[in-house]
Formats: sequence, C-alpha cells, structure tokens
Amino acid sequence: MNKIQMVDLKGQYEKIQTEIDQAVLDVIKSASYINGPVVTEFANNLATYIGTKHVIPCANGTDALQVALMALNLRPGDEVIVPSFTFVATAEVIGLLQLTPVMVDVDYNSFNTTVQNVERAISPRTKAIIPVHLFGQCCDMEPIMTVAKKYDLFVIEDNAQAIGATYTFKDGTKKQAGTIGNIGCTSFFPSKNLGAYGDGGAIYTDDDELAQKMRFIVNHGQNIRYYHKMLGVNSRLDSIQAAILNVKLKYLSDYNQARYKAAQKYTEGLGSIKELLTPVESEFSTHVYHQYTLRVLNGRRDELQKHLEAAGIPAMIYYPVPLQKQEAFIAITRQGGSLEISEQLCKEVISLPMHTELTDEVQNFIIEKVKEFFK
Repeated sequence: MNKIQMVDLKGQYEKIQTEIDQAVLDVIKSASYINGPVVTEFANNLATYIGTKHVIPCANGTDALQVALMALNLRPGDEVIVPSFTFVATAEVIGLLQLTPVMVDVDYNSFNTTVQNVERAISPRTKAIIPVHLFGQCCDMEPIMTVAKKYDLFVIEDNAQAIGATYTFKDGTKKQAGTIGNIGCTSFFPSKNLGAYGDGGAIYTDDDELAQKMRFIVNHGQNIRYYHKMLGVNSRLDSIQAAILNVKLKYLSDYNQARYKAAQKYTEGLGSIKELLTPVESEFSTHVYHQYTLRVLNGRRDELQKHLEAAGIPAMIYYPVPLQKQEAFIAITRQGGSLEISEQLCKEVISLPMHTELTDEVQNFIIEKVKEFFK
C-alpha cells in the first residue's frame, strides 16, 4: 500500500494528465497569462454549472471575501456576523477592512451557522452576515435570508468548502451553495473539491451592479486600462490556473460523488463506535464532503491523532482554536452570545483522509486502525 495522503492531488492529476498538460501548454503558447480568454471561458462555465448570472474570478478565496465586503460600502466599525468555528480568512478580512467581526456559535451536529444564533447577535451596527458552508454542506439558508431581509442585511456566503452542494427550500426549489445570498465566494486552493494547482478564487452574484463593482475592484478599480473609477486591489485569476480549473470543472460532479461514496464507507465502518460521532447530513442540503470530520467524545482526540499518525495515517484538526480565542481577534471582536459549542468542537473534531482517489484498501486500513484505538 502506498503512503496514505490526506489529499491525493498527484493521483487525481494522473487520471486527467493529458487534458491538463494540453490546457496549460495552450495558455503558454498563447502568451496570454493574465485575464486571457480562458479566464472568461472558465467564469462562464462555472456560472452555468452553479446557476448564477455573474462569476468574477480572483486570486484566492480570501480575496473573494474581501472584495465582496469592499463592494458593500461598509464603514469602519460596522458589524459583520461570522461563525467562530471556521477558517481564519472568513473573519480576517472583516478586521482588515476595520469592520467588527461578531462571533456566533454553530450547530453541534452540522458545524454550521444557525439562524437563531445570527438573529440573537444582530445590533443596530450590524450590516452583513457571512454564513460558512463548512466541511461540504450548506447552512440552513432560507431562515437566514428571511432574517437578513427583516433587518436589511447583506448576506455573503463563504462557499470555499461546499462547491457543488445543493440546498433545497421548503417549497422544493433547489439552489447551489453560494448562489442564495447577495454574494457567494469560493476558493480554488489545491485541496478543495475544485482545486487549482496554485491559488485561485471566485465571487458570484446575480446582482448586475455588484458584479460590475467587483470586477472593477479585483482589477485596481478599473475597467479601462489606466482609468480608475475606485480604489481596488490586484486580485486576478491567472490564465494557467483558469485552464486547469476549466478541465477539472467537467469532473466536479464525479469528484463530489467519489467523496460522498468514501464518506458513506467511513460512516458504515465507524458508526457503531460509541465514543465517536460521525458526520450528520442535513435534510435540506446535499453533502460534498470537503472534509470527513469525526467528533471524539471521550476526551482522547489528541491520543487518537497520535495513534493514527504512528500507523502512517494523517489526520487533521480543523480547527484547534475557536476564532474568538485567537490573539488576532481578541481586541476587535464582539461575541454575539455563548460560543460554548465552538469551544467544545475544537476539543473534539478530527478529520480523516478525504479525496477522490481513496481506495477500499486504504479506507479499510484507516477504519481498522480507528477501531483498534477504541478497543
């Protein structure tokens, strides 16, 4: 058995090597490396795939969030509600723009933002909500959108981990993650379900005015070269990454299905262990399993990680410290209520290898070693 990878990017590449190599070579031959035709092609293809009007490619997922906030005309001190159990980028951009991150707790079973926690945290200074579709499934967006409308708030979906997931409204209407709020943001970091071979990101919206503004912002505030309508940033998806993503987008549904199949095998193998909780799938959302995250209930999570590492199995902790306890946020954050679930999750969660190339042999070995720990 080969070395077990948390994410097997090499194995995935080898299956589509001919297509990827040709796409990259075509860009090099074209000598159009920034904002080339392939970037527009990819943006159009992604817009069709997820069902949105506008896709604005950018340099990475963090920039996507920052540009989205910049487009909303917020002022220093305005508050943005964000979960405390998430990757740092979601709240980092809020602080960088001199806005106030308001940390809220998450649901213990889904790891996601809840409408109850959001509404409890709203103040007269609140201007926006950033729900995070963590680990591969959607937040319950319908009630969040209802509350946002009630208080006249913007909603920016952090969809870095759930591209391709589908949300079902109570009337049966379906929308893809990231296309429900005012703006959706995603990351193409290599390990993502749709990953580039470097950094990359995208912003999506159905709002024509916001789309035009964000297109200006990502390109130094200009739409005509050297004529700058506003202050912007330099955040563009380069043509080589766009060409790679354009190839991989054709396989995204297959990739997500492979992850789902692997997740079901893990759950079948580990579901009977009393000291573990396997992932819970929400009834209103499909799950694309960016991560397969267990909760260890006996206080021995770190011991389990060491046990797996000794067997050559990588296992990651996403995330070890809630954002409100990170040094960078202590002075600038307002807590929007109790954050005890986030703190508890940080002590319990552990993620097993999850990618499109997992074999039965590898998964059986991982399951066996997890079971061995709890005997």
